[in-house]
Amino acid sequence: MKAVLLDTSAYSGFMKGDPDIKLALQQVDEIYLSPIVLGELMSGFQKGKYRKKNEQELVAFLSSPRVRTLQIDDGTARRYAVILNSLWAAGTPIPTNDIWIAATAMQYGFHLLTTDAHYTKVPQIIVDFFPIY
Repeated sequence: MKAVLLDTSAYSGFMKGDPDIKLALQQVDEIYLSPIVLGELMSGFQKGKYRKKNEQELVAFLSSPRVRTLQIDDGTARRYAVILNSLWAAGTPIPTNDIWIAATAMQYGFHLLTTDAHYTKVPQIIVDFFPIY
């Protein structure tokens, strides 16, 4: 059984029909999202002109039996601190929300599907990077 954590950028790519991301998601048994990803998506929907459509698509996506939302807890926070300090020491900062998402991937041992290259700077996680051309 293979499970993945889906980043905001990969969800967006999937919804736009990116064939590589679609194939990657077809090959896994379980798809997980962080509450941080849900917050980023909802924030983007509120600013966009297709809010209702995007919210309906997200509800449909979340209703799949293969999709689950994870919790953020003290274990996530400890991993956040490890990743943040590692990035500071290396001089390779990434956005704060993405550190939380990476900490979630680290906590559960899931591959992180993303189109954001900066996740490759996080040595504590396995990143499935799908560049956008």
